[in-house]
Amino acid sequence: MKDERIYLLTGAAGFLGSNICLQLLQAGCKVRALVLPNDKSVKFIPKEVEVVLGDLTDADSLEPFFAVPEGATSVMIHCASMVTVDPVFSDKLMAVNVSGTRNIITKVLAHPECEKMVYVSSTGAIPEQPHGTPIKEVSQFTPVDDRKVVGAYSLSKAIATQMVLDAVRVMGLKACVVHPSGILGPNDHAMGETSSTVLQIIKGEMPMGMQGSFNLCDVRDLAAGTIAAVDKGRIGECYILANEPVTLKEMCDMLHEECNAKKIKFYLPLDLADKIAQGLEKQAAKTGKKPLMTTFSVYNLARNNVFDYSKAQKELGYITRPYQETIHDEVQWFMEEGLIEKI
Repeated sequence: MKDERIYLLTGAAGFLGSNICLQLLQAGCKVRALVLPNDKSVKFIPKEVEVVLGDLTDADSLEPFFAVPEGATSVMIHCASMVTVDPVFSDKLMAVNVSGTRNIITKVLAHPECEKMVYVSSTGAIPEQPHGTPIKEVSQFTPVDDRKVVGAYSLSKAIATQMVLDAVRVMGLKACVVHPSGILGPNDHAMGETSSTVLQIIKGEMPMGMQGSFNLCDVRDLAAGTIAAVDKGRIGECYILANEPVTLKEMCDMLHEECNAKKIKFYLPLDLADKIAQGLEKQAAKTGKKPLMTTFSVYNLARNNVFDYSKAQKELGYITRPYQETIHDEVQWFMEEGLIEKI
C-alpha cells in the first residue's frame, strides 16, 4: 500500500526533482529527500517532506537516508546530479555524477526493503545519430565514443548509466533508467539555463538568436514519466522522455504571442555562430569571464535533436503537452514570482 512505501528522492530541490516531489505529495505518497548540509535550496522543499542530510559522495552519510521503519518498504528515485553546460572535464562532476551514483547503487543493494531504483540519466548520454535518424534507447553506454556523446556532463551520465545497467546484470539490482531531454516549464526556483534564457528573451535582453533546434519537455510531464517508471519501468530497461524538436525562433514567437516579448529579428546561421563562439571563448580564456556564447551551446542547437520516445509512451503511459501550454504556464509562474511584470 502507498502509505507503507517511502519514496527516497535525491535532487528534491532541483527543477525536475521538485516537480517529482510535488506530484508524489499530491498522490498522498511519503517522500524523504536527501539534502546536502547547509544547502540553502532546502527552503524550496515542501514541509511535508522528510529531509535527511547527507552527501552523495560520502557513502557512510547515506545510511540514515536509506534506513526505514521495520515493515516499511522504499523505492529510490536518483534524480540528483551536477549539471553543467561547460564541456570541460571536472573531477567534481565525476565525483557527484559517477561516484555518487555508485554509492546509491551500493546502498540500494544493501537494503533489501528498497524494492526498486529509477535512475534519472539524460538524452545527452545516448550516442548521437546522424540527422534524419531518430535517436533511440541503447543498452550499452561504455566505452564512450566522444564523437557521439559530447560534453563532460553527458559523458558522466553515460558512465553512470552503464554502471546502473551493469549492477542490474551482475548484482541483481532492480532498476531502470529514464533519459529526460531538455527541461522547460514553471517551478524552476534554481533558475537553470533554459529558464534563464526564456526570461532573457521575455525581457528583450537577447539581441539576436541562433538557428537550429532544441528538444524540450514540460517538467511536469518529465516528473510524471519518472514516477511512472517506478511501477511500470521494466528492470534493466531505458526509457527516453522527450518531445518533438522546437526551434529558437518558434519559441520566441510563442513568447511574443503569450506576453508580447520583443521579437528577435536576426538569427545567426550556425556555422557563423560557431566561429563567433570560438572567438568569444578565446577572449574569455584571457579575461577569465564567462563567454556570452559557447561552441557547446551552438553544438546543442546544431545536433540531431529528434528522439524516439514511443517506448515510454507505450510502457510508461508517458505523454507530452503542447509547447504553447508550457510557455503559458511558465510565463504565469514568472509573474507570480515577481520576475516579470503582470500583464
